[in-house]
Amino acid sequence: MSIHIIIDGYNLIRQSSSLSLLDHQNMQLGREALIDLLVKYKRIKHHKITVVFDGTNAVSFSSRRDYISGIEIKFSRFGESADLVIKKMAAGEKEKALVVSSDRDVADSAYLSGAAVIGSIEFEKKLEMAAYSDGAGFDDENKGGWVPTTKKKGPSRRLPKKKRRSKAKIKKL
Repeated sequence: MSIHIIIDGYNLIRQSSSLSLLDHQNMQLGREALIDLLVKYKRIKHHKITVVFDGTNAVSFSSRRDYISGIEIKFSRFGESADLVIKKMAAGEKEKALVVSSDRDVADSAYLSGAAVIGSIEFEKKLEMAAYSDGAGFDDENKGGWVPTTKKKGPSRRLPKKKRRSKAKIKKL
């Protein structure tokens, strides 16, 4: 199953330590730096990615929807918030979507519609790991081999199906 990553653009920029510095200088610099990171990530992981920004102050992009190196960039309409656009997209995509936002309202709404949710800071770490791995695809959790344990496993410790699917989507990042 392919994943559609829907990103709350300004939320990710302002949660990030490096991107927020650029954002304080100029909003356009912050957006461009985020898009550059996502283009590098897309070259490695090949997921469908959409970044949603609040469009009230966005005069630099000519249209409300744009594509840069396969990354879809959406701006909300006048009087509409990016949060509402993300909620609608998550409701439309349902289980195919993975929403990146630290906004509880957006995250809860997306989760209730069936989408997986990851926080902005956690996703930024995934972006950095993908950049450092250069497509090698290593996982810290997957060292290989059997690990002896006396811990009981079984249905009583199993996560609910919705949480298992969400965890599997996040693991693909």
